[in-house]
Amino acid sequence: MAFGKGPSYSNGKTGQCQAQVDPLAALRAPGDPPWDVYLTGTVFLDIVFTGLGSAPVRGTESWARGMGSSPGGVANMATALARLGLRTSLAAAFGDDHYGEYCWDALEQGEGIDLSPSRKVPDWHSPVTVSMAYEGERTMVSHGHEPPPEEPAPDCPPRARAAVASLEPGKRAPWIAQAAGKGTRIFADVGWDDTGAWDLAGLVDLEHCEAFLPNAEEAMRYTGASCPRAAAHALTAHVPLAVVTLGAEGAYAVDRRTGETAEVPAIEVEALDPTGAGDVFVAGFVAGTLAGWPLADRLAFAGLTAALSVQEFGGSLSAPGWSEIGAWWRKVQSVDAQDPAALRRYAFLADLVPAADTRPWPLRRAVPTIGFGRSA
Repeated sequence: MAFGKGPSYSNGKTGQCQAQVDPLAALRAPGDPPWDVYLTGTVFLDIVFTGLGSAPVRGTESWARGMGSSPGGVANMATALARLGLRTSLAAAFGDDHYGEYCWDALEQGEGIDLSPSRKVPDWHSPVTVSMAYEGERTMVSHGHEPPPEEPAPDCPPRARAAVASLEPGKRAPWIAQAAGKGTRIFADVGWDDTGAWDLAGLVDLEHCEAFLPNAEEAMRYTGASCPRAAAHALTAHVPLAVVTLGAEGAYAVDRRTGETAEVPAIEVEALDPTGAGDVFVAGFVAGTLAGWPLADRLAFAGLTAALSVQEFGGSLSAPGWSEIGAWWRKVQSVDAQDPAALRRYAFLADLVPAADTRPWPLRRAVPTIGFGRSA
C-alpha cells in the first residue's frame, strides 16, 4: 500500500486536537495498575532541520527548508504512547533552564504524561540534540552532562501494565527487575553496540523481558544468524516474543509461547524525517499487545504508526494520534484501485478510529517551535 505526503498545517498546541481513543477501555477494571506504561530515561531538547539537499559540507553554510523543536530522547516514546491513548508515566531529570521548562510543560500539559516520578534539577542545563534530515537519513549532534545523582535513591517504579526499556550491553538497570517482579510486562529495544562484542549474554536484563524489538542488523549481529527472520527465531530462546524490524520490508515477529509467526510489509510513504520512527513502532506494538490484538494486527499497527511519523519532522512532534490514524484509514479507502488485500490487512482499524474528521490528511501534530507563548 503506497501513500505519499500531502500538505500540512498547524493545529495549535501539542496534543490539543487529538481525538481521544482508549484502546484498553474494554479491559479496564477496579484494582488495575494506575499506569498503562512506565518509562525512564533522558529527555533532550530536539532541534530538527529538514529539507536539506545534502549533508552539511565543511566550511559552508547550509539552509534548511524546515525546522522544529520538541522534547526528544525518551520523550519520543512517552509521547507516542500517550497519543495512542495509553496512560503513561515518565521518570526523568529536567533542567531548570528554559529548555527544561518547555519540555516539562509540553509533556505534562500538552500530552497528559504523568511526571510525578520526574524531578527538576537546579542549575543543570538540558541536554540538546540537533538533527539534520536529508535523503531519508539523519545526522545528529548532541550535547549534555549527567544530572547530579538523586538523593535519596528513587523508589521502586510505580505499578504499571507495561514498561519500555532500552537495554545497554553489560549494564543492569535494577528498576527492570523490580518492575517485572510487580507483574509489569517489559518491552525492550537496544541501541548499537559500540564495543563490537554483540554478546547476547551481555543484555543481562533480557531475562526479565516479555518482548525484544531490535532492528534486522542488531538481531543478526546478536544471534549470528544470516537473515533477520532466522535471527528472530533464535532470539526466542532468550525472550518469549521477538520482533525484528526490516526497514522497507516491514517487520517479522515470533511468539515462542504460541508458536505463532507474523510478517507485515511496510507502508510506502515519502519520508521527511525518520527521527523517532523506531520509538513510534514500539509504542504501536505495545498498545496492540496490551489491548490483546492478534500478532499480525499488532505488527501492522506498529508499522502504520511508524510510517505516519516519518512524514512529519521531529521525534515527539511526529508521533501520530488517533485523529491521524483515522484520517489515514478513511483516505486510503477512498483511493481508486486500492489493493483489496492491503485494505483487509488494516480492516481492524474500522472499529477503533474516531468518527469522521473534516480536516484533511495528513494532520499537523504540534506547533514546531519555542517562544510563541501559551494559548488563551
